[in-house]
Amino acid sequence: MKMTIEVDCSAQEARAFLGLPDVTALNDKLVEEMQSRMTSNMAMLSPDELMKNWTAFGVGAQEQFRKLMSAAVDAGMGRPK
Repeated sequence: MKMTIEVDCSAQEARAFLGLPDVTALNDKLVEEMQSRMTSNMAMLSPDELMKNWTAFGVGAQEQFRKLMSAAVDAGMGRPK
């Protein structure tokens, strides 16, 4: 025997029915914090600022970044290190 039961309720009603806490305030706070951090870091997204930061550390940092990118490509293609 096969039965299908369809329940039509909102997310808030489902949480209350299952006894789960209402995390709306926490979610709002996290979203606000993420927006704040993204806004403060927008300058870092400009290519000029990125290049200034990368070149400020010298050749060693650039080499480490290249190795990081190579390792990511190798891992993505299933190649061993």
